[in-house]
Amino acid sequence: QVQLVESGGGLVQAGGSLRLSCAASGRTVSHYAMGWFRQAPGKEREFVAAITSSGGITYYADSVKGRFTISRENAKNMVYLQMNSLTPEDTAVYYCAGRPPPVYSSTYYTSGAGYNYWGQGTQVTVSS
Repeated sequence: QVQLVESGGGLVQAGGSLRLSCAASGRTVSHYAMGWFRQAPGKEREFVAAITSSGGITYYADSVKGRFTISRENAKNMVYLQMNSLTPEDTAVYYCAGRPPPVYSSTYYTSGAGYNYWGQGTQVTVSS
């Protein structure tokens, strides 16, 4: 019932910034755990960031901690990923994901298997 659509990807130089958006439709995701994942060519999908339904707790992969910020505006049914200090290793297709409650531990947030709904992805390319 939930559709997720990512936007905001593109080409950026190393050291630059991008802000990805995830628009949810079909139903409200205000009670959903939401996350961002990415997949680079030849690599497995990996966890990037996640946020609790209220937005009070966030989780980040070590590789992006301190550079990326996940946030949400539940009134707008939107989730964001602010990406700063980008490097070529950040190049990937970025996916927005959502999981309805209940969520009991960080395992549900940081594993792709813990999510029920996925967007189509948006390409982020970081040039040297």
